[in-house]
Amino acid sequence: MTRPATHIWRLGKWARILARHGALRGIQNDPNTPMPVKRLIGLFSIGTVKSREPDYAGAFRAIGPAAIKLGQTLATRPDLVGEEAARNLLSLQDNLPPVDFALIRDTIESSFEQPLEALFSEFDDTPIGAASIAQVHKAVTTEGRQVAVKVLRPGVRERFAKDIQTYEWAAAQLESFGGEAARLRPRLTIANFKRWTLRELDLRREAASASELAEIMVGAEGYEIPGIDWDRTNGRVMTIDWIDGVKISDTEAIRAAGHDMDELASRLVIAFLQQAIAAGFFHADMHQGNLFVRSDGTIVAIDFGIMGRIDKQARRWLAEILYGLTTGDYRRVAEIHFEAQYVPSYHNVDEFATALRAVGEPMRGKPVSELSVGQMLDGLFAITRDFDMQTQPHLLLLQKTMVMVEGIATQLNPGINMWDVSAPYVRNWIRDELGPEAAIADRIREDTETLLRLPQLIRRIEERFPPRGGAPEPPPLPDVELLRDSRPAGLRALGYIAAALAGGALTWLAAASGWIA
Repeated sequence: MTRPATHIWRLGKWARILARHGALRGIQNDPNTPMPVKRLIGLFSIGTVKSREPDYAGAFRAIGPAAIKLGQTLATRPDLVGEEAARNLLSLQDNLPPVDFALIRDTIESSFEQPLEALFSEFDDTPIGAASIAQVHKAVTTEGRQVAVKVLRPGVRERFAKDIQTYEWAAAQLESFGGEAARLRPRLTIANFKRWTLRELDLRREAASASELAEIMVGAEGYEIPGIDWDRTNGRVMTIDWIDGVKISDTEAIRAAGHDMDELASRLVIAFLQQAIAAGFFHADMHQGNLFVRSDGTIVAIDFGIMGRIDKQARRWLAEILYGLTTGDYRRVAEIHFEAQYVPSYHNVDEFATALRAVGEPMRGKPVSELSVGQMLDGLFAITRDFDMQTQPHLLLLQKTMVMVEGIATQLNPGINMWDVSAPYVRNWIRDELGPEAAIADRIREDTETLLRLPQLIRRIEERFPPRGGAPEPPPLPDVELLRDSRPAGLRALGYIAAALAGGALTWLAAASGWIA
């Protein structure tokens, strides 16, 4: 187990980098930041020359690959890092210098236990993209099929594991202060980040996600997922069909090709809604670099390392919330928040509905170009604080993806009204899923499943309460305080403070001596 002093040393180095980029100023000035955190930031920042304008994305790039991924995760948490920082982090592009091709060749050959030439007749040793976790090369299979080959960076799993341990430790310390720090649930943010990252570090999981999403979107006209070459895919290497197309961010090239920009924007929004609301499984990394437009106008998505899931009940709530906001039915939106237990029951439904109206009414009927996203987010976060709403981790990816989709759709069609595009789809889905026919079908299915579980339930009861005569049930054992937890709380706190001071002093001395940049 990593010692607290090691975590503090790492945090001190990272804090100095953040301080130089001006990325700690907002945390220090935030009245909700616990005072011990402010003091440690001040200690770790001694001797740094701070940037006048905060550059959060630049700071995370300077810290390293795991920090880049963490920064992309924190872009979903403006309530935690602030609206300005979250907006800046959304621009954090995952680009790093490529790994030497000899190491890439060795990874491919060792993972498949055969020479590179036995798998590919051509393989471009210059990558078309290099990110923190993997890099991508263009190749041709021995069967003559053009493909893109994604290969994990050597040693990336070990480095991420080490950094994530420190993130977990720091989040636990922060949450232990209680108050606003506990309400924002930083430990769950890091837990989600860890789960997403572990999924990205196994390219078989990414390939499976692409395959599943392709099945979901098989009936979606004008939206496509590349095919997977399973014979050339394993945990460290993934091979998919090559895509010839224009990046969706290149609006001039798309317009020059004669594509209908308004139709593309609407189709992208509907494709996201189909994934998130209808299927509950969506591409959660839909930034501009991961979407292409082919010559026939088809939108093609790539990079499925980060995927989101929402269960059926949460999707129903989400659909009703979206539809309620588009129609101005704030009372129903408020009721759903109470039904879902997003808002504690000791609050008043009507008061919450009025608070939602104050945020929702300025947005209705206006194109995205006329909305102030900053004011809207400020209003929503004020509501979460006023009504003691805890962060809902299962909706974090959804929030991030909605912001990305909105941004791309606005670039394609600056006059798009997201509510008007979404409302017909959401209304039809609600009718199909929540109408009387759907309710009867759900009830029949649930009752049938309950009846089929009865025999197994009876067997488990018999196993739990066997006939008398067997071995006696052991008595309950008393709780015993472990030696490592037996120190008084005051001594433990003093120990952490001493460790923090020592870590800060060492970090400052290291910086002064030129040991760390």
